[in-house]
Amino acid sequence: MSLYRHSPYLCTCLLLRYTAAAQFHATSNCSGAKVAVVLSGCGVYDGTEIHEASAILVHLSRGGAEVQMFAPDVSQMHVIDHGKGQPVENESRNVLSESARIARGSITDLAKLNVSNHDAVIFPGGFGAAKNLSTFAIDGKDCKVNKEVERVLKDFHDAGKPIGLCCISPVLAAKVLPGVDVTVGHEEEEGGKWPYAGTTQAITALGAKHTVKEVTISYLNTHVDKKNKVVTTPAFMCETKLHLIFDGIGAMVRDVLKLSGK
Repeated sequence: MSLYRHSPYLCTCLLLRYTAAAQFHATSNCSGAKVAVVLSGCGVYDGTEIHEASAILVHLSRGGAEVQMFAPDVSQMHVIDHGKGQPVENESRNVLSESARIARGSITDLAKLNVSNHDAVIFPGGFGAAKNLSTFAIDGKDCKVNKEVERVLKDFHDAGKPIGLCCISPVLAAKVLPGVDVTVGHEEEEGGKWPYAGTTQAITALGAKHTVKEVTISYLNTHVDKKNKVVTTPAFMCETKLHLIFDGIGAMVRDVLKLSGK
């Protein structure tokens, strides 16, 4: 007690740290939400961004959610050697089988996802969202979305249930849900900090709205379209530190759970 009495600065610092920790773990007060997580393979350049998927699962676990993972039973667009950053010739992989690596084997064909069994759905990013869940990586604004992905997005939207998307995956909502308001971060590359900033032009070309958001500022790293119940965060669209991306995804998960009403 004497330490606090003679060091008000220390007391203030400890109080701020306690408050921040309480806010960070606030999702633990939520419980009961049944959330579907849709994967697109395993590995950033040809599937799901693994760190994003892991962050989503950690925050959902902390939030007391019941999670079921899904992926479409289709072939990947191609296979990337992640060490070389180049396509592997004469090799093919299945999106559902590859996604099972992240899900530790507990995964279901996306065709079996029924909106009535879930309170929300979340899509991690990774190039798989633009290559396997859609053709955005090749066709941009003229892309097509996997029919099961399109069905799931429309079903949750029509049911008024929240949809969470991070990194590049908001383009799926931009294509399927007319007039949706999403973020993929900034609209300029800013010297390489936002290397995929051109995505924002495709989003607006699709008739969606893009809202600029940060990754490094905690209260500005997620965007909520309350009308459509769509929550988005930039994640690895920004070149920044992993813990900041983790926190941004946590904010997205928190808002999805809040919108679920659970």
